[in-house]
Amino acid sequence: MLEFYKYHGTGNDFVMIDNRTEFFQKDNKELVAFLCHRRFGIGGDGLILLENAEGYDFKMVYYNADGSESTMCGNGGRCLVAFAKQLNIIEDKCRFIAIDGEHLATVATDGTVSLKMIDVSGIKIEDKHSFLNTGSPHHVQVVRNIGSYDVFNIGKDIRESELYAPGGTNVNFVEQEGPNHFRIRTFERGVEDETLSCGTGATAVAISMYAQNKCDSNSIQIDVEGGSLNVSFETEDNISFKNVWLSGPAKLVFGGEIEI
Repeated sequence: MLEFYKYHGTGNDFVMIDNRTEFFQKDNKELVAFLCHRRFGIGGDGLILLENAEGYDFKMVYYNADGSESTMCGNGGRCLVAFAKQLNIIEDKCRFIAIDGEHLATVATDGTVSLKMIDVSGIKIEDKHSFLNTGSPHHVQVVRNIGSYDVFNIGKDIRESELYAPGGTNVNFVEQEGPNHFRIRTFERGVEDETLSCGTGATAVAISMYAQNKCDSNSIQIDVEGGSLNVSFETEDNISFKNVWLSGPAKLVFGGEIEI
């Protein structure tokens, strides 16, 4: 029997496992895929292990829903911080290590979790899209009528295109809602479908829009299908971005045991 917890950050949901005793079969892709399966398992966009790490409060190990170990997940990181607080590992702030390096995080009294992301540079701005890495690779494309946009098929085509071969990319479609306010929809690599939210995607959109002078504040609201996130940062040249923070809710859905 495997003890688990289910968390979500603006609809981006994750299976959480306390693996500080290192019991979990980390090389078993089929097990991860089963646990993330929405009909036969628990259901989730990904699975996250919380582990011990010398010099840090904990370590984050993230798997896509298909069982493959993935790059950084912003909402997953925020949910893991909330999980660590539930386990009494931390109180209201922490420092942890993930696949893309060190992260700081804070938990506010209202439950908002703010996660410091990696510094970002090397943004590629093309005529119809931009590309950047915010811990995971992201294609950003401005569209109209985003509510009825064919995110799955167009996103899948871009994700699998030769432009991003062989690894592929996450694909974000964005529409401006107001000053320093954008709405996005994301096709996620690894999930291979649209998700209700993507933290690294929201971060990528905010930075990309600022770099293209589509907003003038360094604190930007990003509406996702599952709620709202805030991205803030510092920059002096619109090329390099530091002190990047992703903030939003991270909530426990339920916990239980499952036979494996």
